[in-house]
Amino acid sequence: MRRLALLILSLFVASLLGGCGYNTLQQQDEQIKASWSEVVNQYQRRADLVPNLVNVVKGYAAHEKEVLTEVTEARSRVGVVQATPELLNDPAAFSKFQSAQTELSGGLSRLLALAEKYPELKADGLFRELQAQLEGTENRITVARNRYIGAVQDYNVTVRSFPTNLTAMAFGFGLKPNFTVENEQAISTAPTVDFSKPAPAVP
Repeated sequence: MRRLALLILSLFVASLLGGCGYNTLQQQDEQIKASWSEVVNQYQRRADLVPNLVNVVKGYAAHEKEVLTEVTEARSRVGVVQATPELLNDPAAFSKFQSAQTELSGGLSRLLALAEKYPELKADGLFRELQAQLEGTENRITVARNRYIGAVQDYNVTVRSFPTNLTAMAFGFGLKPNFTVENEQAISTAPTVDFSKPAPAVP
């Protein structure tokens, strides 16, 4: 009799949790984590291309130190930000991550623009190959970000909607930060770059 009562109680609690959005919140939270992992993977792929790009450009435009330094330092700042799942619960840390990535995007745009000033660089086979890899990676970043944005929007609507907002409060499901207009300032003090040595190649 006691087992039957416990079974009935368990089924009742399970139905309440399911009906109040608990399972939906869990599923959406997992979807956000999966989408975030893909965003991080693609950003890392981009960061890995930077040293070789800097090396190639330096071979034709070593005196363009300002641009080369900017890209190298931006990549260093990206590496400082730990893009862990915990970052998704910290809007300030998320903003810092976004700002670092935005800064690297701007630096890479200026680095690639140098090819217009140096026809030999523009014609270099390795440069063109790296440029193509970078363009493909940027496209994958866009797709991954869009998936993350959609996942966060769905989750945040669930967290804010009645009656699932009550479940979210009861179980500690808070709003997740999302990508915004990218106008944050540069982060931290940049490391120095020694142009007497080649940039390290990515293994």
